[in-house]
Amino acid sequence: MSRFALPVLLLWLCTPVLAATWTVRPGESIQAAIDAAAANDTVSIERAHYRENLVLDKPLTLKGIDRPTLDGSHRGDTIRIRSPQVTIDGLIVINSGADLEKQNAGIYLQPGSDATRVLNCDLVYNLFGLWIETSKNVEVRDNLIAGKRDLMSQHRGNGIQLYNTEGAQIIGNNISFVRDGIYVDVSHHALFARNRIHHVRYGTHYMNSHNNVWEDNDSYYNRGGLALMMTRNQVIRNNRAWGNSDHGIMLRTIQDSIIENNVVAGNARGFFIYDAEFNTLRDNLVVDNDVGVHLWAGSYRNQAEGNDFISNRTQIKYVAARDEIWGKQGGNYWSNYVGWDRNGDGIGDVQYEANDMVDRLSWRHPMMKLLLASPAVQTLRLVSQQFPLLRAPSIVDPKPHMQPTHPDWSQWRGRQFPHPD
Repeated sequence: MSRFALPVLLLWLCTPVLAATWTVRPGESIQAAIDAAAANDTVSIERAHYRENLVLDKPLTLKGIDRPTLDGSHRGDTIRIRSPQVTIDGLIVINSGADLEKQNAGIYLQPGSDATRVLNCDLVYNLFGLWIETSKNVEVRDNLIAGKRDLMSQHRGNGIQLYNTEGAQIIGNNISFVRDGIYVDVSHHALFARNRIHHVRYGTHYMNSHNNVWEDNDSYYNRGGLALMMTRNQVIRNNRAWGNSDHGIMLRTIQDSIIENNVVAGNARGFFIYDAEFNTLRDNLVVDNDVGVHLWAGSYRNQAEGNDFISNRTQIKYVAARDEIWGKQGGNYWSNYVGWDRNGDGIGDVQYEANDMVDRLSWRHPMMKLLLASPAVQTLRLVSQQFPLLRAPSIVDPKPHMQPTHPDWSQWRGRQFPHPD
């Protein structure tokens, strides 16, 4: 080898290979372009209707030009990803198969599809919108996801399904007419932000997943808004759950989490809190629900400060054997508080008690509600207040606020589910 050959060879080896762009035109095959492309190339797809089921087994970018449509012809997955670092941007992805056992999806990410990005796509009439399994740092952003609307809810898939993932970012998606909007199982350190989820069973169905953030999401006109179960170390803030026919936010078997600055309005139950401990609920607006908070199954040792409970037909439905103190530090606002503030410090002089014996009896015997205005029942309520032995365990707030902290609360009235259950 000459003295010039080695430097030239080293220069050639160190020169980066430029990624190529492959253009697919109407009538051509997208899969053929994928097969011909090298790792990190871009496949640009011109506007047309393509009937293909794609498999991506190398890092690639699929870029739609003027929103082409990829049609899976109602079989299998419309797109299956088997590689990390894939980007799919600007496609309309439709018509996956409908086999729940095989989990057919518009876009299916197999294990190891790390750092895959799905951006600005419409995923319509697929069984699952996206199925994401055992992958890290996946980004799903600004997509429209709508399921197989003509199927019954239990026969649909979920909008976005996460299983055994780490570090996902699910941001700015609009999800409707699927079974559950976002189903999360054994998936940690994720961000769920600015999503709109409506006309599904549960906006979020969430289990066994920890250290995640739920922020600035809207969940409405569902059976349930956010259902967060068997989890710890969550931050749930600045969300809006309204007009859901069962609950706005469910906190079930959840610990060490912060639930703050959420609006929960016009639901059958605003918060449903079951077997939850060591959580902080602060600065939430709970307004115009049939039941503001249904607290059950040993949900003790939670802190509740600075919340506004306004115009709920029942503020708190509390079933337990002992009092639970809310508002130890600064108190909460209760619109049905009838105490007074003689020194003008904004805090009521008499503690607030959410429930009494009449409430407990009416929950146990619903027909009793027909008699609530009767003199006998009113006398029973008065007697139970005067004699501690007849008093029912309750949520007790020693520092009830005289004024709400949310000045705009009235705009959230009248947000109930638009159709009967």
